[in-house]
Amino acid sequence: MSQSELYVSLDIGSSSVKVLIGEVDGGSLHVIGVGNVQSAGIRKGTIIDIDATVQSIRKAIEQAERMIGMQIREVILGIPANGVILQDVKGVVAVNSENREITDDDLDRVMKSAQVMSVPPEREIVNIIPKQFIVDDYDEITDPRGMIGVRLEMDGTLITTSKTLVHNILRCVERAGLVIREIYLQPLAAGTFALTADEKNHGTAYIGGGSTTVSIFGENRFMATAVIPVGGDHITKDLSIILKTPTEQARKIKHQYGHAFSDDASDDELFEVPVIGADSKDQYSQRYISEIIGVRLEELFDLVLEELYRMGVRDLPGGVVLTGGITKMDGLLQLARHVLKTRVRIHTPEYIGVREPMYTTAVGLIRYAHMQDSYFGHVPDSPTVSASEHQSPASVNKKVPAERNKEKKPGILDKAKRVFDNFFE
Repeated sequence: MSQSELYVSLDIGSSSVKVLIGEVDGGSLHVIGVGNVQSAGIRKGTIIDIDATVQSIRKAIEQAERMIGMQIREVILGIPANGVILQDVKGVVAVNSENREITDDDLDRVMKSAQVMSVPPEREIVNIIPKQFIVDDYDEITDPRGMIGVRLEMDGTLITTSKTLVHNILRCVERAGLVIREIYLQPLAAGTFALTADEKNHGTAYIGGGSTTVSIFGENRFMATAVIPVGGDHITKDLSIILKTPTEQARKIKHQYGHAFSDDASDDELFEVPVIGADSKDQYSQRYISEIIGVRLEELFDLVLEELYRMGVRDLPGGVVLTGGITKMDGLLQLARHVLKTRVRIHTPEYIGVREPMYTTAVGLIRYAHMQDSYFGHVPDSPTVSASEHQSPASVNKKVPAERNKEKKPGILDKAKRVFDNFFE
């Protein structure tokens, strides 16, 4: 097993924390380890309790480690879209080499020059995405390396987010004993692979996450994103309050009996629900439960429509792609089509062990990292996992200091590492 082909993704969501260990062989991904635990300390994509979040991360990491019998050292981290701003940027450099052939160095310099702009002190750069390269007067170039030219330009999108949000997430990951290999915006990584080429080109809304993230892809690129603070946890809370049952019981009812479209729900089969503070149990039908769930989901899809309108999206030729844990619920597809009035499909990763919509982001992070490594020719200089099973994660981290990450990828390959400049000192 080649260490350079191992990737570990960490998806810290409002509902659950997921860890995936993947081996990429010739472009094919094989999932060899999975960790999935219920989130604690996270609400609407924001850290509200550092210690609780750290414990959730550690539990998910330990689950994945047990599957491969090795210790995880480095992770690819997904950053939620809360407070994200997308800015158009442009970089321009003169080609350096004597024979005017564009090299990795020129690519590095033009992407760095695009980041030379005023970023407010309360914001951090997360990623920069090239839209096109221009060699002299020839545009729409996806990879200029090897071409001959005098002037190299790049049009791109700079993604920034709240410094407070990012640093709190990074603190949790570091305290869990992990080194961050790279960070990517969650909907960017997930949507890049959840959507087909036509969907990315024609204009499609990608929707998913515990706090519902709405992202727009079009013209073959990531165009906009926003977060709606309503998701699966709100359905659980609604059920808990209306049925007067404990939250954990409400969560089980949602997964076992939940139905999003009341017209198709069963009115015949009854099930018992324990009542808080009483020895008795009440009986309900699936249709009754579905009416509670349906009201919340209709509100969610109405908010999605409002957000799309606010973004200036008037037409979605590619339709809507849904993902995330809640999409497993029966009837959700019918309800989404009924409210959104457009083509809707649910994306599920097609990999053994993670064939559930909830793993879309974790899978996307691995595939996006591999794509970036292939493009930039990056080879990690340290193992992603360690064979020393008896070391604690913290002791592994001491031997592999986080500052190392800023040194191993020169130039644009440390584009996201600027987040760590003041954090890990």
